[in-house]
Parts: sequence; C-alpha cells; structure tokens
Amino acid sequence: METNRLYRGRLIDHLQIIVRDLEASKKFYAAVLGALGIEMGGEGPGFFWADELFVSTADSPAAGGQLTGRMHFAFQADGEEEVRKFHRAGMEVGAKDNGAPGMRKYHPGYYAAYLIDPDGNNVEAVYHGPANRSADSIEITF
Repeated sequence: METNRLYRGRLIDHLQIIVRDLEASKKFYAAVLGALGIEMGGEGPGFFWADELFVSTADSPAAGGQLTGRMHFAFQADGEEEVRKFHRAGMEVGAKDNGAPGMRKYHPGYYAAYLIDPDGNNVEAVYHGPANRSADSIEITF
C-alpha cells in the first residue's frame, strides 16, 4: 500500500478548454457549476469563465485556432448532496450520464458523479468525505 497526500485547490491555477459550441457549453457549465455554488465569472466575445475554468471558441485569440482534445477533470464539492445536484443539473440540460452519484473505491469517503459535456469531456464532481472536509490536505492510502 502507498500513502499519498491530497492537496485541495493547489495544483491547478486555471484550466482552459476550447469548445465547438460556446452557447451549449455555457448552458452546461452554468448549470453544473451553479449546483456546486460557483457563479459564472464573466464573458466576452468568444469566451466565458467561472473561477479557474476558462472556456473559449477556436477563433478566440487565446485558443490558437484548435479545439481541446477530450479530457477528464473534476470539481470539488462540499458534500454528497452537492454531487447529486451537480449530476441532476447536468442531466436537466442534456448532458450524458457517465457515472451516477455514488461512492467510489479510490479512497474511503470518495463520493462522485460523472457527466459528458457537449464536447465529450468527462466532467466529475467529487466529495472526499466528512473527515476530510476542513483540512487543506488529506492522506489517502491505496
């Protein structure tokens, strides 16, 4: 077994994804991030953002003319109910289910749900359990 330390909110400063249909993505991300208590930060011609997520079109000056490849990323949730709200909100705006809310075997207390966004990205909401809620980091054993 190996023990690792999981840091909260320290690894990624921001994430940019380049999408085909900005309006479809805005509808999806406004719904699922709203369910997690994260408001949209703003928008401009060919882009919008929320917290550390920046979403733009291929013709945006920041995009370099190419779509992002498919990827997986996860948003932290404050509890199991937020994970369920995330999943429900995504389904209500037409996202594809990629894993209903529930416990996962990654470490004790790992509760997550998965959705496929309009560009095929596997988007997750995860809650790491009540014992891990207030810590800046937690130790996990595999």
